[in-house]
Amino acid sequence: MAVLLWACICGPQQALGKNRGAPAPSLVRRSKYSGQPVKAMPMRLLTVGKKRSRGTQLLVEEYKEKLGYYCDFEDTLIRSNPKLTSDVKVQVEAEDVAMMQQLKTDDFVVVLDENGKDVISEQIADLIGDAGNTGSSRLTFCIGGPYGLGVQVRERADTTIRLSSLVLNHQVALIVLMEQLYRQAISLSDAISALERSFCGKIPVWAWTMIKGLKYHH
Repeated sequence: MAVLLWACICGPQQALGKNRGAPAPSLVRRSKYSGQPVKAMPMRLLTVGKKRSRGTQLLVEEYKEKLGYYCDFEDTLIRSNPKLTSDVKVQVEAEDVAMMQQLKTDDFVVVLDENGKDVISEQIADLIGDAGNTGSSRLTFCIGGPYGLGVQVRERADTTIRLSSLVLNHQVALIVLMEQLYRQAISLSDAISALERSFCGKIPVWAWTMIKGLKYHH
């Protein structure tokens, strides 16, 4: 697959006013890679859990297909409680070993954990750009099972984040993460036609940059 360069749209956001109805000041938070080409690294999701619900799997497949246009994308589900034990500690350790076996030494590993660093969408774009500059061959996101991730995976992490201050079910966290990754890529789809017209149907590599001002929500 050809490697494309992409990044998220990082447009203005509105802060909530203290008084309802009061005009909210306009705040702009842009990725530090705004306007720069960003390498679309191969990505992988490692999740621990039982067989996903039909609805969850349908959403996962939908986002995989969409993200696959921008980068190689792999989704791996590790069976929870592989030793069928009633001991939570033994279960987490077994899941920990299973996940470590899936990681390569040159992976850039992002662990999702309720005690991780809070991130907003633009910071996920920063994270993707940072990972691409490390020389890593793949960007891997790790989501644990009902009892969380083990010690080895936590220590292996290059960075640890959380998607919400709420405690999220791992299937919900999976969908939220995939949506956020797709959010970084969707800005290109609205700009492709204009770029093709500008470059007579052939988009040069350097043109795959962050497109400012496009809206994902609308």
